[in-house]
Amino acid sequence: MTLPTYFISHGGGPWPWMKSESNGAYDQLEASLKAMPGQIGETPQAVLVISGHWEEHEFTAMSSPQPPMVYDYAGFPQHTYGITYPAPGSPRTAERVRRLIEDAGFAARLDPLRGFDHGTFSPLAVIYPQANVPVLQLSLRHGYEPKDHIAVGRALAPLRDEGILILGSGLSYHNLREFGPQARDPSAAFDLWLQQTLVASSPAERITRLINWESAPAARLAHPREDHLLPLMVAVGAAGDDRATRVYHQDDFFGGITVSSYRFGGR
Repeated sequence: MTLPTYFISHGGGPWPWMKSESNGAYDQLEASLKAMPGQIGETPQAVLVISGHWEEHEFTAMSSPQPPMVYDYAGFPQHTYGITYPAPGSPRTAERVRRLIEDAGFAARLDPLRGFDHGTFSPLAVIYPQANVPVLQLSLRHGYEPKDHIAVGRALAPLRDEGILILGSGLSYHNLREFGPQARDPSAAFDLWLQQTLVASSPAERITRLINWESAPAARLAHPREDHLLPLMVAVGAAGDDRATRVYHQDDFFGGITVSSYRFGGR
């Protein structure tokens, strides 16, 4: 079975541990994440997460057998700095990832110390709450070149036939200085372009549009830095010609932000 790939909007910080404070803001996202195991259809051998919260000068795979935690946020309640998501790592998968990337002509390395950041542990705590599926992360590469991240996704595509779930974890709108009602128009404009690009375009056109994403409406208002968009490039590269399905959409996130998540392939 060929597993689908995903790009998810992962929410903010350690939200699964703060639902009482969020007044239902994450209910739709939570429901979409809980639905993923049923969509995937089988328990993956491992989950490879490309998180918008980790970048290196070379593509780098987490290789710890028991990854620690990275609390890469500030200003949250004290209890959120003791969160644990005790999923095992997968050194074997990390080495497979490294070799596939190198075979595609890119430098790659392993990091035995890197832990789970909230782009990984927050959504995975909802998708696989028992933490019984091995999880590892792959970094973005500094410089944010879309073509290279798409190419790395293509290189990783064989993992889909090996039981590895490829999960791009970012946000379809990520401008923390424009978060709230003022984000309504730019987030909606960029989200519409994203929907047209991923769902309504041919596979070749999809790639071209993503490479030239800065020409999209409100592109730099939606992503002043594209760290939370680049995980999408890897997921799309790995998807090949598979069709996209929007699996989460919300136009009132935190007072009017439009956000979406997508699955490529699968059912």
